[in-house]
Amino acid sequence: MTTWMTILGIVVFVVGLLFSIAWHELGHLSTAKMFGIRVPQYMVGFGPTLFSRKKGDTEYGVKAIPLGGYIRMIGMFPPGNDGQLQARSSSPFRGMIEDARSAAFEELQPGDEKRLFYTRKPWKRVIVMFAGPFMNLILAVVIFMSVLMGFGINTQTTQVGSVSDCVISAAARTDTCPAGAKDSPAKAAGLRAGDKIVSFNGNAVPDWGALQQQIRDTTGPATLVVERHGERTTLHADLIENKVAKTDGHGGYVAGEYVTAGFLGFTPASGVVPQTFGQSVDRMGNMVQQGAEALVSLPAKIPDLWDAAFNGGERKQDSPMGVVGAARVGGEVFSLDIPPEQRVATMLFLVAGFNLSLFLFNMLPLLPLDGGHIAGAVWESIRRAFAKIVRRPDPGPFDVARLMPVAYVVAGIFICFTLLVLVADVVNPVKLT
Repeated sequence: MTTWMTILGIVVFVVGLLFSIAWHELGHLSTAKMFGIRVPQYMVGFGPTLFSRKKGDTEYGVKAIPLGGYIRMIGMFPPGNDGQLQARSSSPFRGMIEDARSAAFEELQPGDEKRLFYTRKPWKRVIVMFAGPFMNLILAVVIFMSVLMGFGINTQTTQVGSVSDCVISAAARTDTCPAGAKDSPAKAAGLRAGDKIVSFNGNAVPDWGALQQQIRDTTGPATLVVERHGERTTLHADLIENKVAKTDGHGGYVAGEYVTAGFLGFTPASGVVPQTFGQSVDRMGNMVQQGAEALVSLPAKIPDLWDAAFNGGERKQDSPMGVVGAARVGGEVFSLDIPPEQRVATMLFLVAGFNLSLFLFNMLPLLPLDGGHIAGAVWESIRRAFAKIVRRPDPGPFDVARLMPVAYVVAGIFICFTLLVLVADVVNPVKLT
């Protein structure tokens, strides 16, 4: 049964992946057609075509390798300085530029002169290129918000999981009470596992974060109202200062860092709790921030990734993960011994995270990514505005094709990184804990 659930999880993730890619390309396609650009092809996947059908002037299809997708727009790059395509140069760099320019016009038909991508105003080109990543962002936000508000997430609650027997510094990293240790304020006050703390010093506590902050800001006498077996009981505790783990502001803790704060002495219970709209928006913002930080720190993780792939090193939980690794995690999700609704919620989170990564990655201002084309259109707009201010002739379209040698280098780096991640995902995968 576990094997079949694992296979089902992989299939579900692959379907989610294909939908995400199709959704991304739909953003490019719809805006390109809206601005009158001819789009000969809309394809999900790469390699041999499995299925295709032509509708209007666009061929829609699915290809064999589900690792991406594309739409083909006519006239992505402007022609040469003389307005004509040039013969292929013997220079490898010049050849790259001319090959890219030729490919942009290879399907040119009579009447397409007014349907070329490069002839559209820069702001229209920005919209066309931004629409793809933006569709991924929309999908990520919708899924994240739906899961957070509908299913909820596993989080610490205001219910007591366990009560500390004595006062121990968090830096001691032990639960064993030393000889002569004082009872914890929670134990001395009569707090019990299973109690739900309703208010602290007369202030209602809506969630664990609010309760934790009130406890840390308090030393000395405090009044707690707890719900126990359906009845409310008032307890009196005398909080003390103690060394406790530093929080990261997002509900987690900073490993190895401590602060001195008020101490009560209990561990909160965890549970799946639906989030409010405000809490969901806050968590969504944190996810975007953490995703951007992870993207910036990606180069620094390559040595550990190499070590995990080829030297048997530890594969860290925050290690970069590719499609194969994500599909494997998807299989693990469906084989977990948890309620079905939590499996679905976790899988949706995985797909949403993939879409958020697609958005952030594609917004990098590098060719051949969407962000590179956006940067080219923005630069063209700046050049033309400057020329108008200083009363110089219009410089015309910015020739993005001249950057193709850089694009090939960037693509080569991406391919090498993708292969490294693939090897790591196969021989030393990230596993759920």
